[in-house]
This record gives sequence, C-alpha cells and structure tokens, in this order.
Amino acid sequence: MWMRRSLRTIRRIPVRKIIGRTALAVGAVQAGTLVALAIVDHRRKRNRKPIAFPRVAPRTVTAGGSEVTIYTYGEDLYYDMLQAIRQAKRRIFFETFIWKGDGIGQAFKDALIDAADRGVEVYVVYDVFANLVVPPSFFQLPPNIHVRRHPLLAGGWRFLDPRYSGRNHRKILVVDDDVAYVGGYNIGSLYATDWRDTHARLTGDVVGEMQNAFIDYWNADPRPKLPELPDPRRRTWLPNFRIHRNVPRHYVYPIRGMYLEAIDRAQERVWLTHAYLIPDRDMLQALIDAVRRGVDVRIIVPAESNHIIADWLSRGFYSQLLRAGVRLFLYQGAMVHAKTATIDGQWSTIGTANIDRLSLVGNYEINVEIFDADVARQLEEIFTVDATNCVELDLEHWRSRSFMVKFSETVLTPFRPLI
Repeated sequence: MWMRRSLRTIRRIPVRKIIGRTALAVGAVQAGTLVALAIVDHRRKRNRKPIAFPRVAPRTVTAGGSEVTIYTYGEDLYYDMLQAIRQAKRRIFFETFIWKGDGIGQAFKDALIDAADRGVEVYVVYDVFANLVVPPSFFQLPPNIHVRRHPLLAGGWRFLDPRYSGRNHRKILVVDDDVAYVGGYNIGSLYATDWRDTHARLTGDVVGEMQNAFIDYWNADPRPKLPELPDPRRRTWLPNFRIHRNVPRHYVYPIRGMYLEAIDRAQERVWLTHAYLIPDRDMLQALIDAVRRGVDVRIIVPAESNHIIADWLSRGFYSQLLRAGVRLFLYQGAMVHAKTATIDGQWSTIGTANIDRLSLVGNYEINVEIFDADVARQLEEIFTVDATNCVELDLEHWRSRSFMVKFSETVLTPFRPLI
C-alpha cells in the first residue's frame, strides 16, 4: 500500500522538477569535491618538502646548420637568457605567460630596461590574467619599451567567442637575428630551482621563424600607441625545423595535428613528458593505436602538479591508458612542467602546449618541431634521467585505489572539456 502511495506521489512531481533536483544534487557533489580538493591542495603546498631532482646539464647539438641547446634547469636557462639580453645590439622580442615580480623577474626587467636605455628596440608581451597576483606596479615599464598586454577580456562583448577567450601561454625570447628561446619556462624564482621544465635555445635560420611568430602576434591587433613591426628579413624553407603556432583568433590549432600525425607515424617508441595529461578522444586513441602496433609508449607526468584539479582529471584516463599498454611514470618530489616529445629517435618537439584542451584548442601556444637524430637522442637521454626520479604506475596498483577516489574522479569527468 505504501509503495503505491509513493509511486503516485512521484508521478505527481513534474519531470522538470526531478531533473532540476537531480542537477542540483550532482552540482552540490561536484562543488563539495572541488572544495575538498582545494583544502587538500592548500595543506599539501604548506607542508611541501625541500625540492631536489636529477637534471641534465645543457648541451648543444647541431641540426641542419642550426645549434640547439636544451635546458632542464631554470638557473642555467635564465643565466643564458639574461646574457643574451645584455649583449643585444638591435632588437629584443620578449613574450611570457607568467612574469613574477620577484628576484628573477626583477633581473629580467632590469636587463630589458638597460637594453632599451642603450638604444635596443625592446618589445614585450605578457598575459594579464596569468599575472593578476603580481603587483601592477611591477609592470610599469619605461616608455622606451613597447608593451602589449594580452588582455584579461579580449574582443569586448565577444569575449566568450573562442577566437577571443584564449590566454597567451607562449614563452619566447628572440634577440637580434641571432638567437631564440622557446619552451615551458615562465619567469620567476620558483621556476629557477624548484620546477623541472624544458626550454630550447635556437640559432641559425630558424630564428627568423621565431621572429615571424612574435611579429604576427604583435601585428594582429593594431593599436595606435604601438608601432607595427615589419616582417622578418630572413625566412627560408627549413628541412629540419617547423614552428607551429596555435592562433585562436584565426581558429588555427596546428600543434594538435602535429602530435596526432607524429604519433600515427611512430614505429618504435613514443616518449612524452607533460605537465598536464588530459587527452581528447583522438589523442587518446592515437596513443592506444600506437601500442597496438607494437610501439613503446611512455609518458612522464607529475605525481602531484601545481593544479590539483588537473591531476584528478588526468587520473581519469589512467585506467584506459594502462589497460592498453601505455606506460605511465609519476615524477616525484617536484613539479615537472615540460611539454616535450620524442619519437623513433628522429622526431622531437619542445614548446609551450600541454596535452589538454586549453593548450590544443584554446590558448595561443608555440612549439618547435625538430627532425634530427642528435636532438632526439638528447631528449631520450633527458627522459631516461627523469625516469630515475619516477615511480611507474601499474594497472593492478591503480585498480586498488579506494572507492571514494574512483567516485571523485567520476564526479569531475564533466570538467575535462574545460581544461
């Protein structure tokens, strides 16, 4: 009798109310999960241990008439970047996502100001959103430095349009026609010693391509107070290098295609190191198909990154990857922020794009694609050294995690397309 009454009561409730209440309940669970993760993350950062990790000293190899130097430690990179700025004679292009107002950030600011004061043309780009926690006074640069701030909200009322919502996540330094730097390193003291990242120094004809990447961004949105930059004088067809740029304003996202094509060609090994691993369906399938062809697919990711939500979203893919035979290595004791890959001892990429939606179909990004065995060999060596600081995750251990952890991963699944 009571069951019949309950069923009649349920039938009297409008379907819209049931759906609404269900949505509210799901939203409450998701919000509670996010809050719990934020608390855990706060405690984790407060109790962080001293940072130490193995690293490979920068070494230069020659590829197609250009020199390629790969950095895995921030202090080494910053020393050479600052030296390049201090030796500049004509022009500097400096573009960064995060620029901290600390000791390292001030050193770069001072070097750029000194260069401008001695007559060097200095052009600076930084992302406003990424630097909201930096005192605005830090970015008060003298008028002899040309500054383009990637705005917090671009496009006015069109800021929700994908063409205007992307952040400028690029990290570029180009000095004269001589040298260019690109990679994952932002500017700040934390990154100098505590993060494991990867950056490349390039010379030769590829520098013209890096100049062109900066100039195209600078000129894309003309502003009365900013000079328009002329096209670079030295551009040519390069057999060993390609510069790939994601340009949301034009709906152009070649970095994703670069990765898919390279993984699809792999015959022997695919070794990736990434800060955030939240692949879309095509990227996930490409990695799984490579394993099925007998390719050795290995991925290094941080055991704990600087974004705990990204970690949990990433973990939602681990079971499928491990079941397919992809080997996952969790980097210990430090944030690994690199965005690199090397395939078959022939192909490599170093850049700013992560394997997630924001990087592959959202933000302004830049990667250099390199076809050279010596560069690939060096990245393989770096990967091998990094692996000594990792714990390999096996499927049996991963399946044994608690029900609450599995439930939380499932609850957060709808957030994957947002990151």
